[in-house]
Amino acid sequence: MALAATLTACGTTEDPAEDDAPEASAEPITLTDARGEEITLDGPAVRVAGTEWNVVEYLISLGIQPVGVSDIEGFEKWDNAVELDGDATDIGTRGEPSLDTLATLDLDAVFVTDQLVEGAVEQIEQTTPVIVIPGGDAEDPIGRMFENVDLVARATGTEDRAVALREDFDAAVADGRSALAEAGAEGATVAFSDAYQSGEAVSIRPFGEGSLIGGVLGELGFANAWSEVEGLEFDAVYGLGQTDVEGLAALPGDTAFWYIGGADETDPFAETLTGNSLWTSLPFAADALRLPDSIWMFGGPESMIQFIDAAVEAAS
Repeated sequence: MALAATLTACGTTEDPAEDDAPEASAEPITLTDARGEEITLDGPAVRVAGTEWNVVEYLISLGIQPVGVSDIEGFEKWDNAVELDGDATDIGTRGEPSLDTLATLDLDAVFVTDQLVEGAVEQIEQTTPVIVIPGGDAEDPIGRMFENVDLVARATGTEDRAVALREDFDAAVADGRSALAEAGAEGATVAFSDAYQSGEAVSIRPFGEGSLIGGVLGELGFANAWSEVEGLEFDAVYGLGQTDVEGLAALPGDTAFWYIGGADETDPFAETLTGNSLWTSLPFAADALRLPDSIWMFGGPESMIQFIDAAVEAAS
């Protein structure tokens, strides 16, 4: 998962000032997390840590600067929709955070997904409340994103900001659809992917209709080209598939091929495949477009607003 602006009116939401962060309250907060576990906090969680980058983005968008973040270098490379406070402590990898580091941070809560190594949640819970956030849902990826945001907002007492994030996203979609209609680009067929390289072999990861990116493309009125590829399967959580260069030949000829790469990493499409006769023979290869770096494809509303801007610019 480590792989990942035209409509300025619907650009990223301005980060709330630190002074606006919720004050501690004597009123306890009770909520139910992705495990079905009921968790009671003494009040809004202010000192928090996040092991997954989508949750880190949610927190910052809601006005809460996390004091602990997994793989800070990676987060800042892949997600520039929000700005992480320079005082945050790196708590280790996303799948296996440092329990010793977490124990030193005097946290009100730790937000995790179910991707941690076995036993990690139980160990963290010995000292700190743990709130498990679902990773995704290919049946309703946008709905899942906002349910996640609402759960984090409930825990941190920032429900009003969660409402504002939804309004910003809805406005960005509406503005994007209008811009695409004006450009005569509504309903275009798009294949979005990222890719990995091992030696000279290139593995391609399609983002299906059930991915968060696929959901946003659908909201903008695009047709998802990967749905036309017979036999291509997508996972039930993140809506991602797997194919190779040969598999691209099954895409419709009028496909707009867009992809995301990693900064300072080899670009398989623009570099490795330039000498591949199959790739260069595809009708969309010459116009394959790399979208801007650091739009986190599994992020929150602000990352998705960035993606809307980039998609409209690419199609217009």
